[in-house]
Amino acid sequence: MLRAASVYVRGGAIGVALALVAGIAPAHAASLASVTHFVVIYEENHSFDNLYGGWERVHGLADAAAEHSVQVSQNGTPYSCLPQTEVNLTSPPLPTTCVDTTTAVRFESAFKNAPFTIDDYISAHDETCPKTSQPAAGVVKGAGLPGGCTRDFVHRFYQEQFQIHGGRQDRYLTGSDATGLVMGHYDTHRLPIYRYLHSAGHPRYAIADAVFQAAFGGSFLNHQWLVAAATPVLAGAVSDGSTRDRHSVLDANGFPTSYPYYLPEPEGADQKDAPLTVRCGSDVPAWRACGDYVVNTMLPFFQPYPPGLADAKRLPPLTNPTIGDRLNRAGIDWAWYSGGWSNASGAHDAPGWTNGDGEACSDAHTARGAVFPNCPNQLFQFHHQPLNYFAAFDPHTPDGAANRAAHLRDEAEFIDLAHRSRKSCELKPVSFIKPIGAENEHPGYASEAHGNNHLVELLRAISASTCARDTLIIVTYDEFGGQWDHVSPPGQGNERGPHDVFGPGTRIPALLISPRLRAPFVVDTTSHDTTSIVATLEHRFGLEPLGPRDAAVNDYASVFAAGPGRAAKVPAAPAHTQ
Repeated sequence: MLRAASVYVRGGAIGVALALVAGIAPAHAASLASVTHFVVIYEENHSFDNLYGGWERVHGLADAAAEHSVQVSQNGTPYSCLPQTEVNLTSPPLPTTCVDTTTAVRFESAFKNAPFTIDDYISAHDETCPKTSQPAAGVVKGAGLPGGCTRDFVHRFYQEQFQIHGGRQDRYLTGSDATGLVMGHYDTHRLPIYRYLHSAGHPRYAIADAVFQAAFGGSFLNHQWLVAAATPVLAGAVSDGSTRDRHSVLDANGFPTSYPYYLPEPEGADQKDAPLTVRCGSDVPAWRACGDYVVNTMLPFFQPYPPGLADAKRLPPLTNPTIGDRLNRAGIDWAWYSGGWSNASGAHDAPGWTNGDGEACSDAHTARGAVFPNCPNQLFQFHHQPLNYFAAFDPHTPDGAANRAAHLRDEAEFIDLAHRSRKSCELKPVSFIKPIGAENEHPGYASEAHGNNHLVELLRAISASTCARDTLIIVTYDEFGGQWDHVSPPGQGNERGPHDVFGPGTRIPALLISPRLRAPFVVDTTSHDTTSIVATLEHRFGLEPLGPRDAAVNDYASVFAAGPGRAAKVPAAPAHTQ
C-alpha cells in the first residue's frame, strides 16, 4: 500500500512503473494524482437501499426481491406482515390489509413482508418533524413541523450484528424498536440530489454501490473509524459487574436488550445495552469483539459536550493516531467543518457565531442549560465531532489549542470559502463537512428532504467554484440508521473483503463528483468501506496507514475506472395498499 501511495504523489514514468508493481492501473493512479482538493461530506443514518435503491444501473431494489428481502421472527419464521410502531403507519390510522399469526400475539398491518415506499405514506410536506418539546419517536401528522420526518430507529453495535444475521439480512425488523419501518425506503427519483444530478449541466458523478459502514452500530463509532480507522478504548474501564461497569451483557443470541418483537433467550437472561463491548472470557467466540472497546456512544471530555455532563460520563482523551495527525506531519492543510461548531465551542469571533457579545447565549435555538460562551444549538450532535475526542485537540494545552483553532472550524466558514472561490480557489486540500442536526438527514429529528436540499446547496457551491476542476467530492453516510439493506457486507456469509470483529456493517449510500470521471454518470462497483476515504488520502499524499483496515481496503481511485453500471431494470411495484 505504501508503494501505491508513492504512485499518486510522483506520477510520471516512475509513478507508472510503481503502479504496475503495486497492481494499480496507471491511468487510475494518474487520475487520483491530479486531484489537489478533497471534500468529504458526511451525512447521517441511511442504508443504500433506503435512499439510492431506485437509482438506475445500481445494485438496488430491483434486485432485492430475490435477495434477502423477507424478514424473519426471533424463531426464524417469516412474518406474514410488517408490524409498525411508526405512528403514521400503524393500523389505524391506515386500513388493515394483512393479518399476521406467526408470532405469539396476532397483529394487523397495512404492509406485507416486503420493502415499501415511505413517500406513499409520509410526504416531504407532512407536519411530522418534532418540535423542541417532542421526542424523536414519531409525530402524528399535523402535530409537528413540516418536513416528512419519520421516527428514529435503533442503530447500535450488537443489534446490527444480530440484524445482519451472518449476511442473511433478515432480522432488521426483529432487532429494532422501529419494527416494520426498517423495510421502508424513499423514492430515489423524488430526492433533491437525484433531481439535481439529472438536470441540465450537472457535474460528472458516480454512484458507488458497494460501500459499507466501517463498523457495526451507530454514529459515534463510525465517526471514529472515519478519522482514526479504529475503535476507541476506555482506559482503566471498571470490569467488576457493578453498576459502574459499562460493559455490555448479551443473551444466548448475542443480543443486549428487548424490543417489541425480541425477548431475551433464555427467558430472564441477563442483558445490558452499554457503551463497551462484553467482557472477555472463555465463553466469548473469537469473532465477537470483547474487552474495553467503546462501541456505543460516549461523550467527549473536551467542550463542546452536553451542558452539565459529569466527568465520569465522558470518554478520557484518546491518543491513537488520526488522519489529522498524518496530514499535519506531511504539511497538508485540512479542516473539519461542522455545522454549529462556533456556537457550541464558544468561538465567538469565528464564522457561524450567532450568540452576540453579551454574557449569555442569545440565540433562541440554543440548547437548554447552556452556559456562555458554550452555546450549542438544540440539534448540535456532540458525538459527531470525532476529533474533539483526541488529546491532540486539548484546548488546555498550547499545541492542542492551536490545533483546534487551525483545523476544527464551522461549516459556515467552508460555505463562505466555496463562494469566495469563484475567482480563485481558497479551499484547503482536505475538507471534511459535517452538517448540523437539522440539515444532516438523520431520521427522527431531521427532515430527509430538507437535509438533502442542504446537500445539493453544498454541491452547487463547490461545483461553481474554480476549485471544482481538480476536486474530488465524496458524499457518504456515517451508518445505516437501523434500516435494512439487501446486500451482505464483507465478512458476512461468503462475502469476501477486509473485515474484523468490528465490521464492516450495512451498505450505505456513496456519491462521488469529479470532472475527471469517464462519463457524466458512472457506477463504481468496487467494494469499499468508510476507511476507503482515509485510504484515498493516504495514497494520494503518501501517508502511513492508520491501521490494518485502511491499509487493506480499496481506495477511491477505482471511481476513475468506473463504467456505466448494470443494465437498467424496472423496480418491482411498491408493496403497499392504500
